[in-house]
Amino acid sequence: MSFSLSDPVGAVLNAALDGVALRQRVTADNIANVDTPGYRASSVDFETSLRAAIASGDPGDVSVTTQATDTPVGANDNNVDLREETLTAVQSQFQYQMLTRATTERFKLISTVAAG
Repeated sequence: MSFSLSDPVGAVLNAALDGVALRQRVTADNIANVDTPGYRASSVDFETSLRAAIASGDPGDVSVTTQATDTPVGANDNNVDLREETLTAVQSQFQYQMLTRATTERFKLISTVAAG
């Protein structure tokens, strides 16, 4: 989904959707590797960059970072916390639903305005 760069609200929604979608993929990878010896879980942060981009007036300048988590390592040298990953998956799903609803409403508004 792409918004015009001249539409700051659209740029924020686009960046947030991209960030949440990546978080969902990373969380799914973490859950899939819960029993993989030596696997290190990752997490995604885009909110920090999104806040800074909004504050600076350039919502199109958002970076999404993936980093290893600092969860303690278990007996099989794996640090996936299934409870934490499940919570992250549920939260991400709610965020994604909220953002897609906001995007839909934004398109409806634009269509209404364009129709006159």
